Amino acid sequence: MVQVALPKIECIEYQDNYGKFVAEPVEKGFGVLLGNSMRRVLLSSLRGAAISSVLIDGVTQEFSTIPSMKEDVTEFLLNVRDIRIKLLSKTAESGKMTLNFKGKTDLHASDISSGSPLDFEIVNPDLYLATLDSNETALSIEFTVKVDKGYQPASSGDNVGIIVTSEGTSKEISIDAIFSPVTRVNYAIESSGPGQGAGKEKLILEIWTDSTIDPIEAITESVAILIEQFTCFTGLARTIAAKEEAEAWQKSIPADVYNMPLEKLNLSTHTYNSLRRGGITMTGQLLEKGLDGLLSLGGFGVKSREEVEAVLKQFDVEISGAPAEKDNKKKGRSKKAGPEGDNE
Repeated sequence: MVQVALPKIECIEYQDNYGKFVAEPVEKGFGVLLGNSMRRVLLSSLRGAAISSVLIDGVTQEFSTIPSMKEDVTEFLLNVRDIRIKLLSKTAESGKMTLNFKGKTDLHASDISSGSPLDFEIVNPDLYLATLDSNETALSIEFTVKVDKGYQPASSGDNVGIIVTSEGTSKEISIDAIFSPVTRVNYAIESSGPGQGAGKEKLILEIWTDSTIDPIEAITESVAILIEQFTCFTGLARTIAAKEEAEAWQKSIPADVYNMPLEKLNLSTHTYNSLRRGGITMTGQLLEKGLDGLLSLGGFGVKSREEVEAVLKQFDVEISGAPAEKDNKKKGRSKKAGPEGDNE
């Protein structure tokens, strides 16, 4: 097998929301392959948190106005959409945040309470939301936070149309939710330098985030996703070989034997009932189960195994020939790896 050069990765510029990485030397053509793949995953497949809907006491639609608030509801929701939320828990899926205020003030994202447990954190607390210009103004708002990937338009919000009564009739209003923590990705391909890099490429990757994720963490997660996806293809040859072996084994058994109902084997009542409880009704199912599989059935012991082997021998069929049984034996041998296994 021809060895493909593995590049050295270096972070040459770093900030909380920006990272610039260089990978070289990269085999010719691999720069575009790696850069484009990571760019797509970075922009579309990383989990993030965002506010998906807002419930404002006394507000029934997004075109309403709130007494003593300088902004109308639409302007307020546009400001809310810019709130960036950091995930503090990898298991969090959704949550609630609240804003309760009374009096004359400028409202900012820092006035929102994350509640408990603290699964989320607002990373841009200085973001301006609205101005209340009366000391008599009372505002109560509940924000629904969801964890997802990519972008969810307001029209597809799950809670649109839900009516809630709390000091008046209110409606939960869905807003556009931008979950992706990566805002921009650029990559460029240049010729690598002389020496070992001669004739190869240099991949330059730039990542901008919304500060809810570290650029290094973002690229690590994206690569992990790609590895997981590509790994599915590594066992393809083994899967096809196993399938072909199973088909060849099945064809080697006479069809009338393979499809024979269990009743026609004239097994003892104990053995028959044990197989039936295990969901086996045909001889073919019994053969596919293999000896190890049969011995795992309740009530199926050594005597039952000997009985089944003797009955199948009348049809010139050996249960140990089943592919499943062979696989189990191989796994058993692999578990014995070590000094003791080598001496057997």
